[in-house]
Amino acid sequence: MTDYLVVLAVALAGVALVAAAAGGRRLLAPHDPRPTKLTTYESGVDPVGSGWGQGSVRYFGYALLYVVFAVDVVYLFPWALVLRTDLGVASLVEMAIFVGVLLLGLAHVWRRGLLRWL
Repeated sequence: MTDYLVVLAVALAGVALVAAAAGGRRLLAPHDPRPTKLTTYESGVDPVGSGWGQGSVRYFGYALLYVVFAVDVVYLFPWALVLRTDLGVASLVEMAIFVGVLLLGLAHVWRRGLLRWL
């Protein structure tokens, strides 16, 4: 039961620290809510229009592709470092399947024309 008490004490200390920081900010930070301070501020330019901008979905696709291929590096890099030791054939087959699925996804994206910049 003492293990649970330690976890409870750490959780309560964390909540107390967050509450103390929020309370300290409320007491020490200046508060001056004028209308000019409550307007949207972007790069020093006054807001014009409604603020709703239409963006291209294509950028979302590029971001998603980047994340997919960045995540594969997270798996491949440690595996390549451990490859110096004897991992066995099972590990090599598992990584070949992983890279094969990635290449299949890349071929699909290429075939659909999502990698064209124009």
